[in-house]
Amino acid sequence: MVVGLTGGIGSGKSTVLKEFQEIGNIAVYNADEEAKKLMVSSSVIRAKISSEFGSQSYTNNELNRSYISSVVFADKDKLSKLNAIVHPEVFKHFKNFVASNLDKEYVLYENAILFENGSDVLCDVIICVVASKQVRIQRVVKRDGVTETEVIRRIRNQWSDSKKRLLSNYIIHNQNVNNLQGQIIRIHNNLTENKAQI
Repeated sequence: MVVGLTGGIGSGKSTVLKEFQEIGNIAVYNADEEAKKLMVSSSVIRAKISSEFGSQSYTNNELNRSYISSVVFADKDKLSKLNAIVHPEVFKHFKNFVASNLDKEYVLYENAILFENGSDVLCDVIICVVASKQVRIQRVVKRDGVTETEVIRRIRNQWSDSKKRLLSNYIIHNQNVNNLQGQIIRIHNNLTENKAQI
């Protein structure tokens, strides 16, 4: 069973993911982390990114993240083009990962843009992590050392929480980390007890 874990930037998906790892025999796939690795290791992706965004896309054999970020977060069309290059390769990689983890209770698939890039079709169940916009902005400013304006711009590139909620099976409220564990345990128990029925 594949369980999608999504939520907007700063919602606290990584914290939720760690909690899930501590309570169950599950496999975890972080789409963002794997995409970053593949953008360096995949010759297919490298060639397409260099062609689309120019030779400055890679420096010293590494992805020039600051350059790519400055381009795609300022232009939705460029962001769409980058996603169209990267996501098909990530899909293939993910399917292989699922096939090699059939012995686990389920695969938890963390993807910030699960709905935006159509990855929801890979999931049997979807969990959405939500927090207030102000809390999300504060978290990202502190974590990434960026301005509030930059965070708001990134938030606007993602679906709204209300839109994601409509398509999710479970909602985790991550306004206060003290309330997290109980919510996660309930969902995990429900998933493992009802696995045969899904």
